[in-house]
Amino acid sequence: MVEIRFHGRGGQGAVIGSEVLARAFFNEGRYVQSFPAFGVERRGAPVMAFCRVDDSHINLRNQIYEPDHAVVLDATLIETGGVTQGLKKGGSILVNCGPDSNCFRGLIDTGFQLYGVDASSIAREYRLGSASDPIVNTSILGAFAKATGLVKIESVERAIGEYIPIKTEENKKAARTAYEQAVRK
Repeated sequence: MVEIRFHGRGGQGAVIGSEVLARAFFNEGRYVQSFPAFGVERRGAPVMAFCRVDDSHINLRNQIYEPDHAVVLDATLIETGGVTQGLKKGGSILVNCGPDSNCFRGLIDTGFQLYGVDASSIAREYRLGSASDPIVNTSILGAFAKATGLVKIESVERAIGEYIPIKTEENKKAARTAYEQAVRK
């Protein structure tokens, strides 16, 4: 079983991103679960969402405490310390991080595989959300496909087409662009 934890802020699309990723895995014939962790979320507040994928039926019904992968939609959340909490040894962290940012500063030499993509710039390019509050979920999913190799970019694009009713083509293009731009740090 592969477990993925999303870290974002309310309004960035972490919950929908988790659901679209689950759909992409499902389209590849895998068993999936996707669910959020809700508290008193409001726009801009930290949120988490989870995705499980396996080749057989998933019986677990609890929050993910020891993920294989962490997906970070807002690099400022790294400073809170929760991103690496419970992350399995050798696990990966994908961060929405601009090229001139020091967002990996606290993660170097941790033993985790680090990947980055400027999902915010890509979302702005395709006018997903606003210039001040881009919606980065589909961009980060394209980067996740590249970074982990767990899901095909075509499956992500198909899931976007099935799940995202607004600006569908722009979201697909954002995912593809992020797939092409994701880099290992």
